[in-house]
Amino acid sequence: MRLSIIAVGRLKDGPERELYLKYAKRIDDTGRAVALGPLTLAELPEARQSGVTQRRTDEASRLLDSTSGADLLVALDGGGKAFGSDAFARWLAARRDEGTRTLAFLIGGPDGHGEAVLSRAQLKLSLGPLTLPHGIARIILAEQLYRAATILSGHPYHRA
Repeated sequence: MRLSIIAVGRLKDGPERELYLKYAKRIDDTGRAVALGPLTLAELPEARQSGVTQRRTDEASRLLDSTSGADLLVALDGGGKAFGSDAFARWLAARRDEGTRTLAFLIGGPDGHGEAVLSRAQLKLSLGPLTLPHGIARIILAEQLYRAATILSGHPYHRA
């Protein structure tokens, strides 16, 4: 199952991008054995409108336009469902086993997701109750995808 992260905002070159790329490569290497990956990243510019609603609407439209090939949409949202790592791995495996070919994770801009994204997403996923910068959210998501691949493959990385 192909995995993609589509995010508003761009990771600057430096430690955050390097850490994200480290986990993306690990997913590509480890996930192959359990039919997860590769992981791709698409970064969209933040909206420039003056109002929050207009920015959310514009970003939601562009996020959805970028998901044309995805079978399943997951919106990262603070009010969404929180999984433990084992449960997240099982959820991914179930989607893979149901025949999902491409799963897209959507990360909104600083104002959050527009209604169009929230209504189209089959899952709203929370990474926890803390507010995270969008770059850090990408890294945490990539690490958890890698962790899920290691759990499913029996690799000792996850020791919970």
